[in-house]
Amino acid sequence: MNQNLVDKLLLDLKNSDPNIRERATRQLWSIWFWQKGKIPLAQIEESEKLLSAGNVAAATSILDDLVDALPDFAEAWNRRAVLKFMTQDYDLAIADCEMALALNPVHFGALHGLGLCHAALGNYSAAIRAFRAALDIQPHAIENQRLILECTARLS
Repeated sequence: MNQNLVDKLLLDLKNSDPNIRERATRQLWSIWFWQKGKIPLAQIEESEKLLSAGNVAAATSILDDLVDALPDFAEAWNRRAVLKFMTQDYDLAIADCEMALALNPVHFGALHGLGLCHAALGNYSAAIRAFRAALDIQPHAIENQRLILECTARLS
């Protein structure tokens, strides 16, 4: 991964111009998805197709195999976290988000997902911490701002 490019894109996420932010977001996702090349990306895409078709077991199997084969592939962990979230297996989703973040601490998607999982479990303080961490990276993400307000209201 070209760290200089990633650093520039992370800086662009803070830009006042929404077009610059959107381009930076797209490029970061692309870098993260392509980190291990074409074959792992194809496996992720296949798992997403299977999940969309309702074949959770097959989608899970692909992602399990992918994280076993490439344990340093943050996006594989993040994609499996998304799947676990969608199947309401929040504790496992949290573990996968945390693994993605251990590998890629600026993964705003994993931070957002971590916040969603904690919120789903009623752990609103932990959810707020995750959403705030995501906002530190992507300060214009209105959805994270909204979720912080929602979780704060639920704490009251």
